[in-house]
Amino acid sequence: MAYAVKEIFYTLQGEGAHTGRPAVFLRFAGCNLWTGLERDRDKGPGGCSRWCDTDFVGTDGSGGGKFRSPADLVRAVASHWPHSDVQPFVVCTGGEPLLQLDAPLVEEFNSAGWFVAVETNGTVDPPAGKLWLTVSPKAHSELRVLRGNELKLVFPQVGVEPERFQDLAFEHFFLQPMDSPDKSRNTQQALQYCLAHPQWRLSLQTHKILNIP
Repeated sequence: MAYAVKEIFYTLQGEGAHTGRPAVFLRFAGCNLWTGLERDRDKGPGGCSRWCDTDFVGTDGSGGGKFRSPADLVRAVASHWPHSDVQPFVVCTGGEPLLQLDAPLVEEFNSAGWFVAVETNGTVDPPAGKLWLTVSPKAHSELRVLRGNELKLVFPQVGVEPERFQDLAFEHFFLQPMDSPDKSRNTQQALQYCLAHPQWRLSLQTHKILNIP
């Protein structure tokens, strides 16, 4: 299949268990929970359209484009990794990356020695292959992916309360304060929830704090 990519860039992972780790971000175009267009903010079935701040529309971002094969895309991602003595790390995100990330592409990354992380809303089954799987459920959507490495909840969301997910088979459980006009209050609520429920850890969007991509 051909892959539609919004952008590819080198930065630090800003969230979750790999916070602070250098990575190439591979942002796929498209999402199954809303169009990404401002006019559709009130129409997204996943509820996340009300607060989503990611541009995943089109292929016009830095490094973006359409790639005809897994090898072509892996070469494009590799061109952004500046090191030869450290295992390369790619974060596949979107939009919803599992609409496009398939087994041949994962195999191509794995064969080239990449550590492959995926950030998904959990509504699409992941492909075969070696993946670090971060699942971030969204309100009013069907969660299909019930196990993985990280469960990361944007907090608070009505219908996505932490207690609904605490028994799922994940290694790490994170609460990430929703970035909205109520961010300060959301952060305090997430902090207090983690203090009261130590299964959960606080995840801050450090890339926004540091003002990096």
